[in-house]
Amino acid sequence: MTKIVLCCAAGMSTSMLVKRMQTEAQKRELNVEIVAVPAANFTAELPTASVVLLGPQVKYELARFTTLAKPHGLPIAVIDMMDYGTLRGDKVLDQALSLIA
Repeated sequence: MTKIVLCCAAGMSTSMLVKRMQTEAQKRELNVEIVAVPAANFTAELPTASVVLLGPQVKYELARFTTLAKPHGLPIAVIDMMDYGTLRGDKVLDQALSLIA
């Protein structure tokens, strides 16, 4: 199963976006797990994640997280500010899937 991890400051603000993404994944009949975690838990997600997307509020962690994820071959990107702010679950799901395709 594909696991999409969204990382943000506390793991709470992103939970609404996770719900939108899950709804979109169900519409598309995709077998994906989508979770939101605080940036402090990033390393705990490395062994099981397929892709990590960072909330715009923690984009400053991109370089450090990319270095930590490199041995795992894990793609990481920052969620587009507009897609994040408007909770566009379909667009963020597309972004995650494009990184692991």
